[in-house]
Amino acid sequence: MKAILYYLHDPMCSWCWGYRPVWSVLQDELPENVQVEYVAGGLAADSDVEMPLAQQKMIRRHWQTIEKRLGTVFNYDFWQKNSPRRSTYSACRAVIAAHKQGFQQAMITAIQHGYYLRALNPSDIDTLILLAKELYKQNENLFNIDRFIDDLSASEIDEELSRQINLARSLSQQGFPALVLEVRGVKHAIAVDYLEHQNTLQNIIDKVG
Repeated sequence: MKAILYYLHDPMCSWCWGYRPVWSVLQDELPENVQVEYVAGGLAADSDVEMPLAQQKMIRRHWQTIEKRLGTVFNYDFWQKNSPRRSTYSACRAVIAAHKQGFQQAMITAIQHGYYLRALNPSDIDTLILLAKELYKQNENLFNIDRFIDDLSASEIDEELSRQINLARSLSQQGFPALVLEVRGVKHAIAVDYLEHQNTLQNIIDKVG
């Protein structure tokens, strides 16, 4: 029986963006008997209300902290080009809808690059559809854009998001990103190291046995 490594995340989480390079290496080096399961924890529910300026400034400060600590690149034009909303559930639904077609990680990448590098707003459905259409152009024979658009508003996707949010809350209260390893029914919190993957990998190996 394979162990399960739950990766608790949100596609619009800035610390998840900062952790991305280390997480990518860690995934590549995991033992074969460890299966990764992404869990979209949902940072912020649906909202049409623009963020208060104080909240915008607070999030910009988070970006600056991550930039200084990890060297992560952010495009601050986002704050001038958009009407930011504290709303990430639509981006989570997009990831789940893409996962139905085998494009979960590709959609996470598209959302992160769109948000943090291209100054697009993934809180907007139009942005998510734009990113999906770009994904379709790269994978015309594999990715069905019409199905994706239909799935974005499907009750099935909404139910799956609720399941993942509840799962994330039951697994950890540490925020995102977070790692939880399940081995033979026992769950272990795995510390996230934003600078290198070796300690995390060894911790996982020790627990898997």
